[in-house]
Amino acid sequence: MGATDEVAVETLFDQAENDLGPVQVAVFNAGAYVPGSLLETSSADFENSWRIGCLGGFHVGKAAVSRMIGRGQGSVLFTGATAALRGGAKFHNLAVGKFGLRALSQSMAREFGPQGIHVAHVIVDGFILSERHAKVAAERPEDALLEPDEIAAEYVHLYQQHRSAWTQELDLRPWTEKF
Repeated sequence: MGATDEVAVETLFDQAENDLGPVQVAVFNAGAYVPGSLLETSSADFENSWRIGCLGGFHVGKAAVSRMIGRGQGSVLFTGATAALRGGAKFHNLAVGKFGLRALSQSMAREFGPQGIHVAHVIVDGFILSERHAKVAAERPEDALLEPDEIAAEYVHLYQQHRSAWTQELDLRPWTEKF
């Protein structure tokens, strides 16, 4: 099962609501990236990156909003990256999906915000502190990587925002990140 399978996403949301109750918040944080030159990228790799990063967001956003709309409340939070703002050399397949996800988020915010659904896009710019990036963390100053608990706290804050002051887009980056 993956976010690119619309039936699987709908089934997951149905099961979650049956087990846990009405969906109040949905967070989409999926992406795919195959590094390399445009000239070396296969059509299949490019399409897969787009399908996971953008089409998957569409499926999750649609499934979430379709359940929230009748209650006139809920939050859909999409995770992006700097690639959503600008493409970089050898980041074409990530950038296209993330650009598209950002556009989807903006469109959904404008369509469903007036109906009580908070839609926001979060740009996570930098390495996240983890075992995977332990070597990077050791080479940089203290707090130079994004702390997972601090990222989570920002998502909770978005979810809890009063509707008179909703954030539509939020950039998260460590103090040392160049942007």
